Amino acid sequence: MTAIPSFTGDANPYGGGDPYADYRTADFPFTQYADLADRRLGAGVIAANDEFFAQRENLLVPEPAEFDPEHFGHKGKIMDGWETRRRRGASADHPWPTAEDHDWALVRLGAPGVIRGIVVDTAHFRGNYPQAVSVEGACVPGSPSPEELLGDDVKWTTLVPRTAVGGHAANGFAVAAEQCFTHLRVNQHPDGGIARLRVHGEVVPDPVWLEALGTFDVVALENGGRAEDASNLFYSPASNTIQPGRSRKMDDGWETRRRRDQGHDWIRYRLAAQAQVRALEIDTAYLKGNSAGWASVSVRDGEEGEWQEILPRTRLQPDTNHRFVLPAPAVGTHARVDIFPDGGISRLRLFGSLTPEGTSRLAARHQELGG
Repeated sequence: MTAIPSFTGDANPYGGGDPYADYRTADFPFTQYADLADRRLGAGVIAANDEFFAQRENLLVPEPAEFDPEHFGHKGKIMDGWETRRRRGASADHPWPTAEDHDWALVRLGAPGVIRGIVVDTAHFRGNYPQAVSVEGACVPGSPSPEELLGDDVKWTTLVPRTAVGGHAANGFAVAAEQCFTHLRVNQHPDGGIARLRVHGEVVPDPVWLEALGTFDVVALENGGRAEDASNLFYSPASNTIQPGRSRKMDDGWETRRRRDQGHDWIRYRLAAQAQVRALEIDTAYLKGNSAGWASVSVRDGEEGEWQEILPRTRLQPDTNHRFVLPAPAVGTHARVDIFPDGGISRLRLFGSLTPEGTSRLAARHQELGG
Protein backbone atom coordinates (compact mmCIF):
# COMPACT_ATOMS: atom_id res chain seq x y z
CA MET A 1 0.00 0.00 0.00
CA THR A 2 1.36 3.39 -0.97
CA ALA A 3 1.91 5.63 2.05
CA ILE A 4 -0.54 8.51 2.35
CA PRO A 5 1.35 11.81 2.72
CA SER A 6 0.34 13.88 5.73
CA PHE A 7 0.01 17.65 5.67
CA THR A 8 -0.27 19.21 9.11
CA GLY A 9 0.01 22.73 10.38
CA ASP A 10 -0.62 26.14 8.94
CA ALA A 11 0.02 27.15 5.38
CA ASN A 12 1.67 30.49 4.70
CA PRO A 13 -0.62 33.53 4.60
CA TYR A 14 -1.81 34.37 1.09
CA GLY A 15 0.87 36.51 -0.50
CA GLY A 16 -0.77 37.34 -3.82
CA GLY A 17 -0.66 35.76 -7.26
CA ASP A 18 -1.83 32.19 -7.90
CA PRO A 19 -3.62 31.07 -4.71
CA TYR A 20 -2.84 27.43 -5.54
CA ALA A 21 0.92 28.03 -5.97
CA ASP A 22 1.71 26.74 -2.46
CA TYR A 23 -1.15 24.23 -2.22
CA ARG A 24 -0.07 20.91 -0.75
CA THR A 25 -1.33 17.79 -2.48
CA ALA A 26 -0.33 14.29 -3.57
CA ASP A 27 -1.36 11.42 -5.83
CA PHE A 28 -3.49 9.25 -3.58
CA PRO A 29 -3.80 5.59 -4.63
CA PHE A 30 -7.57 5.46 -4.17
CA THR A 31 -8.52 8.27 -6.57
CA GLN A 32 -8.84 5.68 -9.35
CA TYR A 33 -12.26 4.96 -7.85
CA ALA A 34 -15.32 7.08 -8.56
CA ASP A 35 -16.40 9.83 -6.17
CA LEU A 36 -19.43 8.48 -4.31
CA ALA A 37 -20.12 12.01 -3.04
CA ASP A 38 -20.52 13.37 -6.58
CA ARG A 39 -23.60 15.59 -6.97
CA ARG A 40 -24.21 14.01 -10.38
CA LEU A 41 -24.87 10.71 -8.58
CA GLY A 42 -27.33 12.41 -6.22
CA ALA A 43 -25.08 13.12 -3.25
CA GLY A 44 -25.93 15.96 -0.89
CA VAL A 45 -24.95 17.61 2.40
CA ILE A 46 -28.26 17.26 4.20
CA ALA A 47 -27.47 18.91 7.54
CA ALA A 48 -24.79 20.69 9.58
CA ASN A 49 -24.76 22.03 13.11
CA ASP A 50 -23.25 25.35 11.98
CA GLU A 51 -22.47 27.10 8.69
CA PHE A 52 -22.10 30.68 9.82
CA PHE A 53 -19.40 31.79 7.37
CA ALA A 54 -19.86 29.43 4.41
CA GLN A 55 -22.57 26.98 3.37
CA ARG A 56 -22.24 23.25 3.82
CA GLU A 57 -23.31 22.57 0.21
CA ASN A 58 -19.96 23.91 -1.02
CA LEU A 59 -18.32 20.69 0.20
CA LEU A 60 -19.54 18.74 -2.83
CA VAL A 61 -19.05 21.32 -5.60
CA PRO A 62 -17.22 19.36 -8.33
CA GLU A 63 -14.82 22.14 -9.32
CA PRO A 64 -11.77 23.11 -7.23
CA ALA A 65 -12.39 25.76 -4.58
CA GLU A 66 -11.89 29.36 -5.69
CA PHE A 67 -10.36 32.20 -3.68
CA ASP A 68 -11.02 35.92 -3.96
CA PRO A 69 -9.04 37.90 -1.36
CA GLU A 70 -11.39 40.90 -1.71
CA HIS A 71 -14.65 38.96 -1.32
CA PHE A 72 -16.25 39.92 2.00
CA GLY A 73 -19.86 39.92 3.18
CA HIS A 74 -21.79 41.05 6.23
CA LYS A 75 -20.54 38.06 8.21
CA GLY A 76 -16.90 38.40 7.20
CA LYS A 77 -14.62 36.78 4.61
CA ILE A 78 -16.61 34.70 2.15
CA MET A 79 -14.94 31.32 1.61
CA ASP A 80 -15.65 28.66 -1.00
CA GLY A 81 -16.24 25.79 1.39
CA TRP A 82 -18.03 24.92 4.63
CA GLU A 83 -16.92 27.18 7.46
CA THR A 84 -18.28 27.42 11.00
CA ARG A 85 -17.95 30.19 13.58
CA ARG A 86 -15.17 30.19 16.18
CA ARG A 87 -16.07 28.10 19.20
CA ARG A 88 -15.78 29.56 22.69
CA GLY A 89 -15.58 28.09 26.17
CA ALA A 90 -18.16 28.23 28.95
CA SER A 91 -16.85 31.27 30.83
CA ALA A 92 -14.18 33.93 31.13
CA ASP A 93 -12.22 31.57 33.34
CA HIS A 94 -12.45 28.84 30.66
CA PRO A 95 -12.69 30.68 27.31
CA TRP A 96 -11.37 27.77 25.25
CA PRO A 97 -13.49 25.01 23.68
CA THR A 98 -13.29 21.61 25.33
CA ALA A 99 -11.54 18.62 23.79
CA GLU A 100 -14.94 17.16 22.85
CA ASP A 101 -16.28 20.29 21.11
CA HIS A 102 -16.65 19.86 17.35
CA ASP A 103 -18.79 20.76 14.35
CA TRP A 104 -20.38 18.22 12.04
CA ALA A 105 -22.06 17.78 8.68
CA LEU A 106 -24.18 14.88 7.41
CA VAL A 107 -23.48 13.73 3.84
CA ARG A 108 -25.75 11.46 1.82
CA LEU A 109 -23.68 9.52 -0.71
CA GLY A 110 -24.90 9.57 -4.28
CA ALA A 111 -24.89 5.77 -4.34
CA PRO A 112 -24.30 3.20 -1.59
CA GLY A 113 -20.82 1.79 -1.74
CA VAL A 114 -17.57 0.53 -0.27
CA ILE A 115 -15.31 3.48 0.52
CA ARG A 116 -11.63 3.15 -0.41
CA GLY A 117 -10.42 6.62 0.47
CA ILE A 118 -11.49 10.09 1.56
CA VAL A 119 -9.98 13.49 0.75
CA VAL A 120 -10.69 16.37 3.14
CA ASP A 121 -9.56 19.39 1.14
CA THR A 122 -8.77 22.59 3.06
CA ALA A 123 -7.81 24.68 0.00
CA HIS A 124 -7.50 28.39 0.89
CA PHE A 125 -8.23 27.73 4.56
CA ARG A 126 -4.80 28.76 5.80
CA GLY A 127 -5.38 29.96 9.35
CA ASN A 128 -9.02 28.96 9.73
CA TYR A 129 -8.95 25.21 9.02
CA PRO A 130 -9.88 22.62 11.70
CA GLN A 131 -7.15 21.33 13.99
CA ALA A 132 -8.31 17.77 13.26
CA VAL A 133 -11.05 15.88 11.40
CA SER A 134 -12.81 12.57 11.80
CA VAL A 135 -15.27 10.75 9.54
CA GLU A 136 -17.90 8.15 10.39
CA GLY A 137 -20.08 6.06 8.09
CA ALA A 138 -23.51 4.45 8.41
CA CYS A 139 -25.69 2.24 6.23
CA VAL A 140 -29.32 3.33 6.49
CA PRO A 141 -31.78 2.19 3.79
CA GLY A 142 -34.36 4.44 2.20
CA SER A 143 -34.29 8.22 2.52
CA PRO A 144 -33.73 8.97 6.21
CA SER A 145 -34.11 12.48 7.56
CA PRO A 146 -31.28 14.19 9.47
CA GLU A 147 -33.21 13.57 12.70
CA GLU A 148 -33.42 9.85 11.95
CA LEU A 149 -29.70 9.66 11.15
CA LEU A 150 -28.87 11.32 14.45
CA GLY A 151 -31.06 8.89 16.39
CA ASP A 152 -29.63 6.54 18.96
CA ASP A 153 -30.49 3.46 16.90
CA VAL A 154 -28.15 4.31 14.00
CA LYS A 155 -24.78 2.54 14.12
CA TRP A 156 -21.85 4.73 13.03
CA THR A 157 -18.52 3.17 12.07
CA THR A 158 -15.30 5.16 12.34
CA LEU A 159 -13.69 5.46 8.90
CA VAL A 160 -11.16 8.17 9.74
CA PRO A 161 -10.24 8.52 13.43
CA ARG A 162 -9.62 11.97 14.82
CA THR A 163 -6.53 13.04 12.89
CA ALA A 164 -4.61 16.30 12.64
CA VAL A 165 -4.82 17.99 9.24
CA GLY A 166 -3.11 20.85 7.48
CA GLY A 167 -4.36 24.10 6.07
CA HIS A 168 -4.48 24.75 2.30
CA ALA A 169 -3.92 21.05 1.59
CA ALA A 170 -5.52 17.88 0.25
CA ASN A 171 -5.63 15.67 3.33
CA GLY A 172 -6.05 12.07 2.15
CA PHE A 173 -7.09 9.03 4.18
CA ALA A 174 -7.20 5.40 3.02
CA VAL A 175 -10.24 3.49 4.33
CA ALA A 176 -10.13 -0.23 5.08
CA ALA A 177 -13.74 -0.93 6.14
CA GLU A 178 -15.06 -3.64 3.80
CA GLN A 179 -18.76 -2.80 4.09
CA CYS A 180 -21.42 -0.73 2.39
CA PHE A 181 -22.20 2.83 3.51
CA THR A 182 -24.95 5.25 2.53
CA HIS A 183 -24.18 8.29 4.74
CA LEU A 184 -21.17 10.00 6.31
CA ARG A 185 -20.77 12.23 9.34
CA VAL A 186 -17.85 14.60 8.81
CA ASN A 187 -16.52 16.16 12.01
CA GLN A 188 -14.11 19.06 12.38
CA HIS A 189 -12.41 19.57 15.73
CA PRO A 190 -13.08 22.04 17.20
CA ASP A 191 -14.25 24.33 14.36
CA GLY A 192 -13.05 25.96 11.14
CA GLY A 193 -13.45 25.35 7.44
CA ILE A 194 -13.22 22.58 4.84
CA ALA A 195 -13.29 23.45 1.15
CA ARG A 196 -14.18 20.14 -0.50
CA LEU A 197 -14.95 16.52 0.39
CA ARG A 198 -14.23 13.62 -1.97
CA VAL A 199 -15.28 10.06 -1.14
CA HIS A 200 -13.71 7.51 -3.49
CA GLY A 201 -15.08 3.99 -3.66
CA GLU A 202 -17.09 1.31 -5.44
CA VAL A 203 -20.85 1.46 -5.89
CA VAL A 204 -22.77 -1.45 -4.35
CA PRO A 205 -26.14 -1.60 -6.14
CA ASP A 206 -29.30 -3.04 -4.62
CA PRO A 207 -30.00 -6.35 -6.45
CA VAL A 208 -33.71 -6.17 -5.62
CA TRP A 209 -33.96 -2.79 -7.36
CA LEU A 210 -32.07 -3.96 -10.43
CA GLU A 211 -34.17 -7.13 -10.68
CA ALA A 212 -37.32 -5.01 -10.52
CA LEU A 213 -36.03 -2.79 -13.33
CA GLY A 214 -35.39 -5.78 -15.58
CA THR A 215 -33.63 -3.98 -18.41
CA PHE A 216 -31.23 -1.22 -17.40
CA ASP A 217 -27.81 0.24 -18.20
CA VAL A 218 -25.47 -2.49 -16.93
CA VAL A 219 -22.33 -0.33 -17.14
CA ALA A 220 -23.75 2.79 -15.46
CA LEU A 221 -21.87 3.98 -12.40
CA GLU A 222 -25.06 4.29 -10.35
CA ASN A 223 -25.88 0.63 -11.13
CA GLY A 224 -22.47 -0.68 -10.07
CA GLY A 225 -20.46 -0.33 -13.27
CA ARG A 226 -16.87 0.85 -13.10
CA ALA A 227 -14.24 2.22 -15.49
CA GLU A 228 -11.27 -0.02 -14.63
CA ASP A 229 -8.60 1.33 -16.94
CA ALA A 230 -8.04 3.57 -19.94
CA SER A 231 -5.28 4.29 -22.44
CA ASN A 232 -5.25 8.04 -21.78
CA LEU A 233 -6.73 10.37 -19.17
CA PHE A 234 -5.07 13.60 -20.28
CA TYR A 235 -8.14 15.85 -20.30
CA SER A 236 -10.80 14.04 -18.27
CA PRO A 237 -11.50 10.82 -16.35
CA ALA A 238 -12.89 7.75 -18.07
CA SER A 239 -15.55 7.40 -15.35
CA ASN A 240 -17.31 10.44 -16.84
CA THR A 241 -18.59 8.17 -19.61
CA ILE A 242 -20.80 6.22 -17.18
CA GLN A 243 -22.13 9.14 -15.13
CA PRO A 244 -25.91 9.69 -14.96
CA GLY A 245 -27.60 11.84 -17.58
CA ARG A 246 -26.23 13.37 -20.74
CA SER A 247 -23.05 15.39 -20.77
CA ARG A 248 -23.64 19.12 -20.22
CA LYS A 249 -20.29 20.45 -21.50
CA MET A 250 -17.15 19.23 -23.21
CA ASP A 251 -15.18 18.27 -20.11
CA ASP A 252 -18.13 16.26 -18.76
CA GLY A 253 -17.09 13.38 -21.03
CA TRP A 254 -13.82 11.60 -21.81
CA GLU A 255 -11.27 13.21 -24.10
CA THR A 256 -7.72 12.04 -24.87
CA ARG A 257 -4.70 14.01 -26.02
CA ARG A 258 -3.95 14.14 -29.73
CA ARG A 259 -2.14 11.06 -30.98
CA ARG A 260 0.89 11.39 -33.24
CA ASP A 261 1.27 7.65 -33.89
CA GLN A 262 -0.71 4.83 -35.49
CA GLY A 263 -2.35 3.65 -32.26
CA HIS A 264 -5.79 4.23 -30.76
CA ASP A 265 -7.40 4.88 -27.39
CA TRP A 266 -9.71 2.75 -25.24
CA ILE A 267 -11.54 2.31 -21.92
CA ARG A 268 -12.12 -1.01 -20.14
CA TYR A 269 -15.17 -1.39 -17.86
CA ARG A 270 -16.47 -3.83 -15.28
CA LEU A 271 -20.24 -4.34 -15.55
CA ALA A 272 -22.58 -4.39 -12.54
CA ALA A 273 -22.47 -8.20 -12.79
CA GLN A 274 -22.68 -10.82 -15.52
CA ALA A 275 -25.31 -9.51 -17.93
CA GLN A 276 -26.92 -9.96 -21.32
CA VAL A 277 -26.34 -6.83 -23.41
CA ARG A 278 -28.97 -6.21 -26.10
CA ALA A 279 -28.49 -2.57 -27.15
CA LEU A 280 -25.99 0.23 -26.69
CA GLU A 281 -25.49 3.97 -27.07
CA ILE A 282 -22.33 5.96 -27.79
CA ASP A 283 -22.86 9.67 -27.22
CA THR A 284 -20.44 12.37 -28.41
CA ALA A 285 -22.43 15.30 -26.93
CA TYR A 286 -20.44 18.59 -26.85
CA LEU A 287 -17.47 16.95 -28.55
CA LYS A 288 -17.55 18.70 -31.92
CA GLY A 289 -14.06 19.17 -33.34
CA ASN A 290 -12.57 16.54 -31.05
CA SER A 291 -14.99 13.60 -31.03
CA ALA A 292 -13.70 10.13 -31.84
CA GLY A 293 -13.75 9.35 -35.55
CA TRP A 294 -14.76 5.70 -35.17
CA ALA A 295 -15.56 3.36 -32.30
CA SER A 296 -16.00 -0.34 -31.62
CA VAL A 297 -17.37 -2.11 -28.53
CA SER A 298 -16.46 -5.56 -27.18
CA VAL A 299 -17.45 -7.67 -24.16
CA ARG A 300 -15.85 -10.58 -22.38
CA ASP A 301 -17.13 -13.04 -19.78
CA GLY A 302 -14.82 -13.32 -16.78
CA GLU A 303 -11.34 -11.99 -16.11
CA GLU A 304 -9.74 -14.46 -18.52
CA GLY A 305 -12.48 -14.55 -21.14
CA GLU A 306 -11.92 -13.75 -24.81
CA TRP A 307 -13.06 -10.37 -26.10
CA GLN A 308 -16.09 -10.62 -28.40
CA GLU A 309 -16.78 -7.66 -30.66
CA ILE A 310 -20.45 -6.66 -30.45
CA LEU A 311 -20.15 -3.41 -32.42
CA PRO A 312 -17.63 -3.37 -35.27
CA ARG A 313 -15.63 -0.23 -35.97
CA THR A 314 -18.32 2.34 -36.77
CA ARG A 315 -18.16 5.96 -37.93
CA LEU A 316 -19.21 8.48 -35.27
CA GLN A 317 -20.64 11.94 -35.80
CA PRO A 318 -19.73 14.91 -33.60
CA ASP A 319 -22.18 16.03 -30.89
CA THR A 320 -24.52 13.08 -31.60
CA ASN A 321 -26.07 10.20 -29.68
CA HIS A 322 -25.63 6.95 -31.63
CA ARG A 323 -27.94 3.98 -30.91
CA PHE A 324 -27.37 0.34 -31.89
CA VAL A 325 -29.56 -2.75 -31.41
CA LEU A 326 -27.52 -5.95 -31.29
CA PRO A 327 -28.57 -8.84 -33.56
CA ALA A 328 -28.27 -11.22 -30.59
CA PRO A 329 -27.69 -10.72 -26.84
CA ALA A 330 -24.06 -10.73 -25.74
CA VAL A 331 -23.16 -12.17 -22.32
CA GLY A 332 -20.29 -10.61 -20.38
CA THR A 333 -18.89 -9.24 -17.15
CA HIS A 334 -16.58 -6.66 -18.76
CA ALA A 335 -16.80 -4.29 -21.70
CA ARG A 336 -14.37 -2.26 -23.74
CA VAL A 337 -14.83 0.71 -26.05
CA ASP A 338 -12.07 1.43 -28.56
CA ILE A 339 -11.96 4.80 -30.31
CA PHE A 340 -10.00 5.53 -33.48
CA PRO A 341 -7.62 7.18 -33.57
CA ASP A 342 -8.18 9.50 -30.58
CA GLY A 343 -10.56 12.20 -29.35
CA GLY A 344 -13.42 11.41 -27.05
CA ILE A 345 -16.91 10.25 -26.25
CA SER A 346 -19.23 11.66 -23.60
CA ARG A 347 -21.25 8.59 -22.60
CA LEU A 348 -21.43 4.83 -23.15
CA ARG A 349 -24.67 3.00 -22.34
CA LEU A 350 -25.04 -0.80 -22.42
CA PHE A 351 -28.66 -1.85 -22.04
CA GLY A 352 -29.50 -5.35 -20.89
CA SER A 353 -30.36 -7.47 -17.88
CA LEU A 354 -28.49 -9.59 -15.38
CA THR A 355 -28.12 -13.31 -15.95
CA PRO A 356 -29.20 -15.69 -13.15
CA GLU A 357 -25.51 -16.10 -12.26
CA GLY A 358 -25.01 -12.33 -12.23
CA THR A 359 -28.05 -11.81 -9.99
CA SER A 360 -26.88 -14.51 -7.57
CA ARG A 361 -23.36 -13.10 -7.24
CA LEU A 362 -24.59 -9.53 -6.85
CA ALA A 363 -27.05 -10.56 -4.13
CA ALA A 364 -24.32 -12.46 -2.26
CA ARG A 365 -21.96 -9.48 -2.35
CA HIS A 366 -24.72 -7.09 -1.25
CA GLN A 367 -25.49 -9.30 1.73
CA GLU A 368 -21.81 -9.77 2.60
CA LEU A 369 -21.26 -5.99 2.69
CA GLY A 370 -24.33 -5.35 4.81
CA GLY A 371 -26.15 -3.37 2.13
